[in-house]
Amino acid sequence: QVQLVESGGGLVQPGGSLRLSCEASGRTLSNIAMGWFRQTPGKEREFVAALTWSDGKIFYRNSVKDRFGISRDVAKNTVYLQMNNLKPEDAAVYYCSASVCASYGCMFRLPTDIDYWGQGTQVTVSS
Repeated sequence: QVQLVESGGGLVQPGGSLRLSCEASGRTLSNIAMGWFRQTPGKEREFVAALTWSDGKIFYRNSVKDRFGISRDVAKNTVYLQMNNLKPEDAAVYYCSASVCASYGCMFRLPTDIDYWGQGTQVTVSS
């Protein structure tokens, strides 16, 4: 089992920045991919960014890759999502995610790939 606890959401003006944090506990993260999804009412939960814990490879959805940065602190078992130049369309509930990697690789882009979810944190982008 992996427990994920998020923090860092809030209200920000367009063009502003926020940093989300997600602390993992409960098991070794060595074969885990951790990341972030987001969801707005009436829409599917969508992939935002992820990294593979074993080697730190990073992946983004195209619409955020020049504005968002995912990183980790191995000592703290924590993954971060730095969000810059936020736009109104970035407003959503952001969910931390963790998926257990198989021997053939890590799957993490679809909600059905995810084994563990955080509770979600609201990000509001409004003037």
